[in-house]
Amino acid sequence: MQTLFERFRFTLLVSLLLASILISLNVGKFPISLSQLWQSISCHWSADCVPTQVDTVLWHIRIPRIIVACLVGSALACAGATYQGMFKNPLVSPDILGVSAGAGLGASLAIFYDLPMWNVQLFAFCGGLFAVFCVSLIASRNKRRDPILVLVLAGVAIGTLLGSGISLLKILADPFTQLQAITFWLLGSLTAVNLTDAWQLFGLITLSLIPLFLLRWRLNLLSLDEDEAQTLGLSVKHTRYLLIIFTTLCTASAVSVTGIIGWVGLVVPHIARLLVGANFIVLLPTSLLLGATFLVITDTLARTVAAIEIPLGLLTSLCGAPFFLYLLLRAKK
Repeated sequence: MQTLFERFRFTLLVSLLLASILISLNVGKFPISLSQLWQSISCHWSADCVPTQVDTVLWHIRIPRIIVACLVGSALACAGATYQGMFKNPLVSPDILGVSAGAGLGASLAIFYDLPMWNVQLFAFCGGLFAVFCVSLIASRNKRRDPILVLVLAGVAIGTLLGSGISLLKILADPFTQLQAITFWLLGSLTAVNLTDAWQLFGLITLSLIPLFLLRWRLNLLSLDEDEAQTLGLSVKHTRYLLIIFTTLCTASAVSVTGIIGWVGLVVPHIARLLVGANFIVLLPTSLLLGATFLVITDTLARTVAAIEIPLGLLTSLCGAPFFLYLLLRAKK
Protein backbone atom coordinates (compact mmCIF):
# COMPACT_ATOMS: atom_id res chain seq x y z
CA MET A 1 0.00 0.00 0.00
CA GLN A 2 2.88 2.29 0.88
CA THR A 3 4.56 1.52 -2.44
CA LEU A 4 1.36 2.41 -4.28
CA PHE A 5 1.19 5.70 -2.38
CA GLU A 6 4.83 6.47 -3.20
CA ARG A 7 4.18 5.80 -6.89
CA PHE A 8 1.14 8.08 -6.79
CA ARG A 9 3.20 10.81 -5.12
CA PHE A 10 6.00 10.47 -7.66
CA THR A 11 3.48 10.59 -10.54
CA LEU A 12 1.93 13.71 -9.00
CA LEU A 13 5.32 15.45 -8.80
CA VAL A 14 6.14 14.56 -12.41
CA SER A 15 2.69 15.81 -13.50
CA LEU A 16 3.27 19.07 -11.61
CA LEU A 17 6.57 19.59 -13.42
CA LEU A 18 5.02 18.84 -16.83
CA ALA A 19 2.10 21.19 -16.12
CA SER A 20 4.49 24.01 -15.12
CA ILE A 21 6.48 23.45 -18.34
CA LEU A 22 3.32 23.53 -20.46
CA ILE A 23 2.16 26.78 -18.84
CA SER A 24 5.62 28.30 -19.23
CA LEU A 25 5.62 27.44 -22.95
CA ASN A 26 2.31 29.20 -23.49
CA VAL A 27 2.41 32.39 -21.42
CA GLY A 28 4.56 35.49 -21.85
CA LYS A 29 4.69 38.77 -23.76
CA PHE A 30 3.98 36.71 -26.88
CA PRO A 31 1.20 34.27 -25.89
CA ILE A 32 1.17 30.92 -27.69
CA SER A 33 -2.04 28.87 -27.83
CA LEU A 34 -2.07 25.08 -27.45
CA SER A 35 -2.89 24.65 -31.16
CA GLN A 36 0.04 26.91 -32.15
CA LEU A 37 2.28 24.98 -29.79
CA TRP A 38 1.30 21.63 -31.30
CA GLN A 39 1.65 22.99 -34.84
CA SER A 40 5.12 24.37 -34.11
CA ILE A 41 6.31 21.10 -32.55
CA SER A 42 4.91 19.07 -35.47
CA CYS A 43 6.38 21.46 -38.01
CA HIS A 44 9.82 21.54 -36.33
CA TRP A 45 10.56 17.95 -37.38
CA SER A 46 9.29 18.45 -40.93
CA ALA A 47 11.80 19.17 -43.72
CA ASP A 48 9.49 21.55 -45.66
CA CYS A 49 8.57 23.68 -42.63
CA VAL A 50 8.79 27.48 -42.99
CA PRO A 51 9.72 29.04 -39.59
CA THR A 52 7.21 31.52 -38.19
CA GLN A 53 7.35 34.04 -35.34
CA VAL A 54 5.88 31.42 -33.03
CA ASP A 55 8.71 28.99 -33.90
CA THR A 56 11.32 31.66 -33.16
CA VAL A 57 9.85 32.49 -29.76
CA LEU A 58 9.36 28.84 -28.87
CA TRP A 59 12.58 27.19 -30.05
CA HIS A 60 15.05 30.04 -29.57
CA ILE A 61 13.77 31.64 -26.36
CA ARG A 62 11.31 29.65 -24.26
CA ILE A 63 12.48 26.04 -24.73
CA PRO A 64 16.16 26.85 -23.93
CA ARG A 65 15.03 28.82 -20.85
CA ILE A 66 12.81 25.99 -19.64
CA ILE A 67 15.53 23.36 -20.15
CA VAL A 68 18.08 25.47 -18.26
CA ALA A 69 15.55 26.27 -15.50
CA CYS A 70 14.87 22.54 -15.02
CA LEU A 71 18.57 21.70 -14.97
CA VAL A 72 19.61 24.53 -12.63
CA GLY A 73 16.65 24.04 -10.26
CA SER A 74 17.23 20.31 -9.98
CA ALA A 75 21.00 20.76 -9.59
CA LEU A 76 20.75 23.38 -6.82
CA ALA A 77 18.03 21.43 -4.97
CA CYS A 78 19.98 18.15 -5.07
CA ALA A 79 23.19 19.91 -4.05
CA GLY A 80 21.35 21.58 -1.15
CA ALA A 81 19.83 18.31 0.05
CA THR A 82 23.24 16.62 -0.15
CA TYR A 83 25.01 19.41 1.75
CA GLN A 84 22.33 19.42 4.48
CA GLY A 85 22.64 15.66 4.89
CA MET A 86 26.41 15.65 4.75
CA PHE A 87 26.85 18.45 7.32
CA LYS A 88 23.82 17.32 9.39
CA ASN A 89 22.61 20.91 9.34
CA PRO A 90 19.28 21.98 7.76
CA LEU A 91 20.51 25.59 7.35
CA VAL A 92 23.30 24.67 4.95
CA SER A 93 22.96 25.66 1.29
CA PRO A 94 25.13 24.90 -1.78
CA ASP A 95 27.14 28.11 -1.40
CA ILE A 96 28.34 27.27 2.13
CA LEU A 97 31.81 26.41 0.80
CA GLY A 98 32.10 29.66 -1.17
CA VAL A 99 31.08 28.30 -4.59
CA SER A 100 28.70 31.16 -5.40
CA ALA A 101 31.12 33.83 -4.19
CA GLY A 102 33.95 32.26 -6.22
CA ALA A 103 31.76 32.04 -9.33
CA GLY A 104 30.61 35.63 -8.77
CA LEU A 105 34.18 36.91 -8.53
CA GLY A 106 35.22 34.94 -11.63
CA ALA A 107 32.30 36.30 -13.68
CA SER A 108 32.83 39.86 -12.38
CA LEU A 109 36.51 39.67 -13.35
CA ALA A 110 35.63 38.53 -16.88
CA ILE A 111 33.03 41.31 -17.26
CA PHE A 112 35.49 43.87 -15.85
CA TYR A 113 38.00 42.98 -18.60
CA ASP A 114 35.23 42.99 -21.27
CA LEU A 115 35.74 39.32 -22.15
CA PRO A 116 33.18 37.43 -24.32
CA MET A 117 30.19 35.72 -22.72
CA TRP A 118 31.63 32.21 -22.92
CA ASN A 119 34.66 33.49 -20.98
CA VAL A 120 32.33 34.88 -18.29
CA GLN A 121 30.84 31.40 -17.87
CA LEU A 122 34.30 29.78 -17.90
CA PHE A 123 35.68 32.23 -15.32
CA ALA A 124 32.59 31.71 -13.12
CA PHE A 125 32.97 27.93 -13.30
CA CYS A 126 36.70 28.06 -12.48
CA GLY A 127 36.07 30.62 -9.71
CA GLY A 128 33.59 28.30 -8.01
CA LEU A 129 35.98 25.34 -8.17
CA PHE A 130 38.89 27.50 -6.98
CA ALA A 131 36.92 28.64 -3.91
CA VAL A 132 36.15 25.06 -2.86
CA PHE A 133 39.75 24.02 -3.54
CA CYS A 134 40.97 26.76 -1.15
CA VAL A 135 38.45 25.75 1.50
CA SER A 136 39.39 22.06 1.23
CA LEU A 137 43.11 22.91 1.36
CA ILE A 138 42.66 24.95 4.56
CA ALA A 139 40.53 22.21 6.13
CA SER A 140 43.11 19.53 5.30
CA ARG A 141 45.86 21.57 7.06
CA ASN A 142 43.97 21.73 10.36
CA LYS A 143 43.60 18.23 11.78
CA ARG A 144 43.21 19.21 15.44
CA ARG A 145 39.58 20.35 15.22
CA ASP A 146 36.35 18.86 13.94
CA PRO A 147 36.84 18.63 10.13
CA ILE A 148 33.24 19.65 9.35
CA LEU A 149 33.48 22.71 11.58
CA VAL A 150 36.79 23.74 9.99
CA LEU A 151 35.33 23.19 6.50
CA VAL A 152 32.27 25.36 7.18
CA LEU A 153 34.24 28.14 8.91
CA ALA A 154 36.84 28.15 6.13
CA GLY A 155 33.96 28.35 3.61
CA VAL A 156 32.49 31.36 5.40
CA ALA A 157 35.88 33.12 5.53
CA ILE A 158 36.76 32.40 1.88
CA GLY A 159 33.25 33.42 0.79
CA THR A 160 33.60 36.73 2.63
CA LEU A 161 37.04 37.33 1.14
CA LEU A 162 35.82 36.65 -2.40
CA GLY A 163 32.72 38.78 -1.76
CA SER A 164 34.98 41.71 -0.87
CA GLY A 165 36.77 41.14 -4.19
CA ILE A 166 33.42 41.46 -5.99
CA SER A 167 32.70 44.70 -4.13
CA LEU A 168 36.11 46.08 -5.13
CA LEU A 169 35.48 45.26 -8.80
CA LYS A 170 32.06 46.95 -8.61
CA ILE A 171 33.71 50.12 -7.30
CA LEU A 172 36.36 50.08 -10.06
CA ALA A 173 33.96 49.14 -12.88
CA ASP A 174 32.56 51.59 -15.44
CA PRO A 175 29.18 52.62 -13.90
CA PHE A 176 27.44 52.86 -17.29
CA THR A 177 28.40 49.48 -18.75
CA GLN A 178 30.43 47.09 -16.59
CA LEU A 179 28.74 47.81 -13.25
CA GLN A 180 25.28 47.18 -14.71
CA ALA A 181 26.45 43.92 -16.30
CA ILE A 182 28.10 42.71 -13.06
CA THR A 183 25.04 43.61 -10.97
CA PHE A 184 22.64 41.93 -13.41
CA TRP A 185 24.78 38.76 -13.52
CA LEU A 186 25.00 38.60 -9.71
CA LEU A 187 21.19 38.81 -9.46
CA GLY A 188 20.79 35.73 -11.68
CA SER A 189 18.83 35.47 -14.91
CA LEU A 190 17.97 33.10 -17.76
CA THR A 191 17.62 35.89 -20.31
CA ALA A 192 20.78 35.16 -22.27
CA VAL A 193 20.69 31.35 -22.33
CA ASN A 194 20.46 29.45 -25.62
CA LEU A 195 20.30 25.83 -26.75
CA THR A 196 24.10 25.51 -26.75
CA ASP A 197 24.19 26.55 -23.08
CA ALA A 198 21.39 24.09 -22.36
CA TRP A 199 23.20 21.11 -23.89
CA GLN A 200 26.54 21.99 -22.28
CA LEU A 201 24.80 22.37 -18.92
CA PHE A 202 22.94 19.10 -19.45
CA GLY A 203 26.25 17.24 -19.84
CA LEU A 204 27.91 18.78 -16.79
CA ILE A 205 24.93 18.48 -14.46
CA THR A 206 24.16 14.92 -15.54
CA LEU A 207 27.81 14.04 -14.94
CA SER A 208 27.59 15.39 -11.38
CA LEU A 209 24.08 14.20 -10.49
CA ILE A 210 24.58 10.54 -11.45
CA PRO A 211 27.27 9.95 -8.76
CA LEU A 212 25.11 11.75 -6.17
CA PHE A 213 22.21 9.42 -6.95
CA LEU A 214 24.48 6.37 -6.83
CA LEU A 215 25.86 7.51 -3.45
CA ARG A 216 22.53 8.52 -1.90
CA TRP A 217 22.29 5.40 0.30
CA ARG A 218 25.64 6.43 1.82
CA LEU A 219 24.13 9.79 2.71
CA ASN A 220 21.73 7.89 4.97
CA LEU A 221 24.74 6.37 6.77
CA LEU A 222 26.36 9.81 7.13
CA SER A 223 23.41 10.84 9.29
CA LEU A 224 24.65 8.35 11.91
CA ASP A 225 27.53 8.97 14.30
CA GLU A 226 30.89 8.81 12.53
CA ASP A 227 32.04 5.76 14.53
CA GLU A 228 28.79 3.94 13.84
CA ALA A 229 28.99 4.71 10.12
CA GLN A 230 32.57 3.41 9.99
CA THR A 231 31.50 0.26 11.83
CA LEU A 232 28.99 -0.33 9.02
CA GLY A 233 31.84 -0.21 6.50
CA LEU A 234 31.55 3.39 5.31
CA SER A 235 34.70 5.42 4.73
CA VAL A 236 33.32 8.70 6.07
CA LYS A 237 36.21 10.92 4.98
CA HIS A 238 36.37 9.62 1.40
CA THR A 239 32.59 9.69 1.01
CA ARG A 240 32.43 13.32 2.17
CA TYR A 241 35.15 14.38 -0.26
CA LEU A 242 33.43 12.58 -3.13
CA LEU A 243 30.13 14.27 -2.30
CA ILE A 244 31.83 17.68 -2.02
CA ILE A 245 33.49 17.23 -5.44
CA PHE A 246 30.26 16.35 -7.24
CA THR A 247 28.03 18.89 -5.45
CA THR A 248 30.62 21.58 -6.20
CA LEU A 249 30.69 20.60 -9.87
CA CYS A 250 26.89 20.64 -9.86
CA THR A 251 26.61 24.09 -8.25
CA ALA A 252 29.47 25.70 -10.18
CA SER A 253 28.02 24.47 -13.50
CA ALA A 254 24.62 25.95 -12.68
CA VAL A 255 25.88 29.28 -11.35
CA SER A 256 28.33 29.77 -14.24
CA VAL A 257 25.45 29.90 -16.76
CA THR A 258 22.67 31.66 -14.86
CA GLY A 259 24.41 33.80 -12.25
CA ILE A 260 23.73 33.52 -8.52
CA ILE A 261 20.25 32.15 -7.78
CA GLY A 262 19.78 31.83 -4.04
CA TRP A 263 17.34 29.98 -1.78
CA VAL A 264 16.58 27.09 -4.16
CA GLY A 265 19.15 24.85 -2.49
CA LEU A 266 17.95 25.84 0.97
CA VAL A 267 14.15 25.87 0.72
CA VAL A 268 13.40 23.06 -1.76
CA PRO A 269 15.11 20.27 0.27
CA HIS A 270 13.02 21.36 3.29
CA ILE A 271 9.80 21.04 1.27
CA ALA A 272 10.94 17.67 -0.07
CA ARG A 273 11.76 16.49 3.46
CA LEU A 274 8.27 17.47 4.62
CA LEU A 275 6.78 15.39 1.81
CA VAL A 276 8.90 12.22 1.89
CA GLY A 277 10.99 12.31 5.07
CA ALA A 278 14.77 12.19 5.48
CA ASN A 279 15.48 8.98 3.54
CA PHE A 280 17.85 10.07 0.75
CA ILE A 281 16.75 7.17 -1.46
CA VAL A 282 13.53 9.12 -2.13
CA LEU A 283 14.55 12.57 -0.87
CA LEU A 284 17.03 13.21 -3.68
CA PRO A 285 14.63 12.39 -6.60
CA THR A 286 11.91 14.43 -4.88
CA SER A 287 14.27 17.39 -4.47
CA LEU A 288 15.22 17.10 -8.14
CA LEU A 289 11.59 17.25 -9.32
CA LEU A 290 10.60 20.02 -6.91
CA GLY A 291 13.69 22.10 -7.70
CA ALA A 292 13.00 21.93 -11.44
CA THR A 293 9.31 22.80 -10.92
CA PHE A 294 10.14 25.68 -8.56
CA LEU A 295 12.57 27.33 -10.96
CA VAL A 296 10.34 26.86 -14.04
CA ILE A 297 7.46 28.54 -12.18
CA THR A 298 9.71 31.31 -10.81
CA ASP A 299 11.20 32.02 -14.24
CA THR A 300 7.71 32.18 -15.75
CA LEU A 301 6.71 34.72 -13.09
CA ALA A 302 9.95 36.67 -13.62
CA ARG A 303 9.13 37.33 -17.29
CA THR A 304 5.36 37.83 -16.96
CA VAL A 305 4.39 39.67 -13.76
CA ALA A 306 5.91 43.06 -14.67
CA ALA A 307 6.52 45.19 -17.73
CA ILE A 308 10.25 44.44 -17.45
CA GLU A 309 11.83 41.12 -16.58
CA ILE A 310 12.59 40.72 -12.86
CA PRO A 311 16.02 39.19 -12.06
CA LEU A 312 15.51 35.54 -11.16
CA GLY A 313 17.70 35.62 -8.05
CA LEU A 314 15.66 38.51 -6.70
CA LEU A 315 12.39 36.63 -7.21
CA THR A 316 13.68 33.38 -5.65
CA SER A 317 14.71 35.42 -2.60
CA LEU A 318 11.28 37.09 -2.41
CA CYS A 319 9.57 33.68 -2.60
CA GLY A 320 12.11 31.64 -0.64
CA ALA A 321 12.78 33.82 2.40
CA PRO A 322 9.12 34.18 3.59
CA PHE A 323 8.47 30.51 2.96
CA PHE A 324 11.57 29.53 4.92
CA LEU A 325 10.44 31.73 7.83
CA TYR A 326 7.05 30.01 7.68
CA LEU A 327 8.76 26.62 7.89
CA LEU A 328 10.79 27.79 10.90
CA LEU A 329 7.67 29.06 12.72
CA ARG A 330 5.79 25.88 11.85
CA ALA A 331 8.64 23.75 13.22
CA LYS A 332 8.59 25.76 16.47
CA LYS A 333 4.92 24.93 16.98
